[in-house]
Amino acid sequence: MKICSVFKSSRKDEMYLYVDKRDQLKRVPEPLLEMFGAALHVMDMPLTEKRELARVDTAKVLSEIDEKGFYLQMPPPKEDYMLDLHQDRPETGVR
Repeated sequence: MKICSVFKSSRKDEMYLYVDKRDQLKRVPEPLLEMFGAALHVMDMPLTEKRELARVDTAKVLSEIDEKGFYLQMPPPKEDYMLDLHQDRPETGVR
């Protein structure tokens, strides 16, 4: 189990950095931090391979944190996001 800190980008909607809570942003390369913008802390959470995450493979997150010191979650492709907006919403009846 690893305790991870999750940060969201101040520049790019739905872009997140996962890091080891002990290291915080120390192992994230400076050019990436510059592109990322202000790293806004979202949460800390225990992470094991058994825990499911919404958009990313937990094993990959853990592996990249161990190898590189961080995992960068990119925003979903615009096409997928736009499709989500236009799908039927049965709970509201809104298209």
